[in-house]
Formats: sequence, structure tokens, C-alpha cells
Amino acid sequence: AAEQGYARAQFMLGSMYAKGEGVPKDDREAVRWYRLAADQGYAIAQFNLGSMYASGRGVRKDDRKAVRWCRLAAEQGLADAQAVLERLEAR
Repeated sequence: AAEQGYARAQFMLGSMYAKGEGVPKDDREAVRWYRLAADQGYAIAQFNLGSMYASGRGVRKDDRKAVRWCRLAAEQGLADAQAVLERLEAR
């Protein structure tokens, strides 16, 4: 389903790679799948991708990209993204 473009499946596969659940832990692969879902507007994937940029997991640390992705998720009402966005913007 993830390979067929289903955002929820892409997000879930990204989470599996991020946690090493059923697949080897691989932050780069997690970012890849999160980005595919995030590009489709899947809020939790946008938040997780923003978190990956904020921490430098699987990608080069980039606060600007972290803010961008967290803002997209926050605008959809994701409370965790709103909280992280406040912290990122305060840096």
C-alpha cells in the first residue's frame, strides 16, 4: 500500500523504520517514507518529518525545514506540532 501511494501506509512504514519494528532501524528510510506521506498533507507525517529535521535524525539538522513541516502539521490542528513549533520558533 505504501508503494502504491497511500499516505497512511507510507507514514506507518516510516514509523516502523524509525523504531526498528519489523524492519531494521533506518532513520534515512524513515525520512523517505515520512516525506512521501507529508507531501500528501498527512499531518502526523509532516510533524514526524519536522521532528527528524529538528533533531538531525536521518537528515542534516535544519531548523528552517523543521519549522516548515511542523507548521504545516500545526495548521491542521496537531497539538504536538503546535507545541514543538513554539519551541523551534523560540530558538
